[in-house]
Amino acid sequence: MSSSFDEIKNLYQTLKTEWNKKKPDFKQCNNILLQIKVGMTKHTFLPTSNVEASQKEYLLARDILEVGVQCSIAMHDIPSFERYMAQLKCYYLDYRDKLPESANQYHLLGLNLLFLLSQNRVAEFHTELELLPYDIVQTNTYIKHPVALEQYLMEGSYNKIFQAKSNVPSDTYNFFMNILSNTLRNEIAECLQKAYKKVSINSATKMLNFNSTNETNDFAKKKNWILGQDGYYVFHLEEEKKAVEPLPALQIADYAIHYAKELETIV
Repeated sequence: MSSSFDEIKNLYQTLKTEWNKKKPDFKQCNNILLQIKVGMTKHTFLPTSNVEASQKEYLLARDILEVGVQCSIAMHDIPSFERYMAQLKCYYLDYRDKLPESANQYHLLGLNLLFLLSQNRVAEFHTELELLPYDIVQTNTYIKHPVALEQYLMEGSYNKIFQAKSNVPSDTYNFFMNILSNTLRNEIAECLQKAYKKVSINSATKMLNFNSTNETNDFAKKKNWILGQDGYYVFHLEEEKKAVEPLPALQIADYAIHYAKELETIV
């Protein structure tokens, strides 16, 4: 083992100590991760390396990337989550015959599936799902959750998706569940505006699946909905109607007479 491996290992121990605290400092964890990433580029256990690494090096890299994924979620950093996850999947899928299975594997792969759903990347969702063993898809709690959500989306059963927020397999799933819920509410709001001239605040609260009218009001303000004294939101949408201009009858008649005279001249 090289000295650079030992340095990365020591940094990881520092990262692990901070990460395992009851209230970890996510910024500090992120700073340590950045230092580790610099060290990893100089070593052989990145998936892009042409040099075969030892199992210990692969395991260390996988452990680091797992913390990176979870830290990104804690900091609500989606681009960072994608980068860490792209690398981590290599260790889960490409090196599955070389490494013992990680306890976090399906937790984080399920989280990635939920992420794809929240971004409306359904085709990628199915591509990722096909890489997993059939029995895992059918039985693993972390995988079954996003699979069920995708089915609800296809059915248009939005209420079931909102209800699934209270039954996530891990708290880390809440971030993407909130994004998915907000996306659905925006779609429902667009449908409401097109289907109704006005809707009561109580009905809107129920259809948007909010817990209180205060939450509905906060959402409505962002949509510029105006709540009347009668407790109804009125949607002032301009109807897209093509204006039909009246035919200028006299002008057409004048053209016809002129055209007839032209024909007489030709004859």
